[in-house]
Amino acid sequence: MTTVSRLKIGLSACFSHADPTRSFFTGKTLQYVEQSIAHWIMSSGAMVVMVPCPTGSTQRGDVTYAHYAEWLDGLVLHGGADLWPGSYGEAPIEEKWSGDRVRDDYDKALVSAFEAVGKPIFGVCRGLQLLNVAFGGTLYQDINTQVPNTFLHRDALTYDQNFHSVNIVPGTRLSELYPGVERVRVNSIHHQGIKDLSPEFEAEAFSVDDGIVEAIRRKDPHKSYMAATQWHPEFHKPGSGTIDDGALLQDFLTAVAAAKNQSKA
Repeated sequence: MTTVSRLKIGLSACFSHADPTRSFFTGKTLQYVEQSIAHWIMSSGAMVVMVPCPTGSTQRGDVTYAHYAEWLDGLVLHGGADLWPGSYGEAPIEEKWSGDRVRDDYDKALVSAFEAVGKPIFGVCRGLQLLNVAFGGTLYQDINTQVPNTFLHRDALTYDQNFHSVNIVPGTRLSELYPGVERVRVNSIHHQGIKDLSPEFEAEAFSVDDGIVEAIRRKDPHKSYMAATQWHPEFHKPGSGTIDDGALLQDFLTAVAAAKNQSKA
């Protein structure tokens, strides 16, 4: 595979907002990616490009989200901070769940730009929640507060070693990717989750114990590809007993390649 032929996948940035008390990059906004998700995408041979936010008081030039969407072949929405409840018409139940409104606006602008040119999008954790909200869905601000008889979906001590079981919905594309598999083990690193599913998507997997939506996919096959998981596929390790996420990555990249070829036709 040559550099020219490799797929170019955009990866949304995480934000560390300007903090005058920080001893390094004092008062500066940092945008970054977590290494594991970049390496997960690169394991397929694709190239990964972080998409920095092109707006702000110190912007130079005329680069826009649309320019990145035209140049790149697909987009992966990174995990990270809570969503701002105002994004789905609610006030924060507690101040600590106020989320990151700036990043919400950035992510939604990315989604809009890539969708406008028919480029596939895959979301991870926050990415699943962002896609749901961007298309009219809502979230639980805190699962343990709002969902009776639930369990701890995010454990600060065990972090990516916090696991639970997920049921795959028969007849979905996800079930086709894992034929004969009804239940899988995944990591759980979130305290928010889908409350009202957007009409744009169908649920492809649910948490066994409390019914939290764990995977979604766009319903209309005539629209551009969108799929997402609540778990972090990039954190799963071979031999850990968790789902092999290679089929998910390949499904996304196959859609990316198809969209790229179609645009050339």
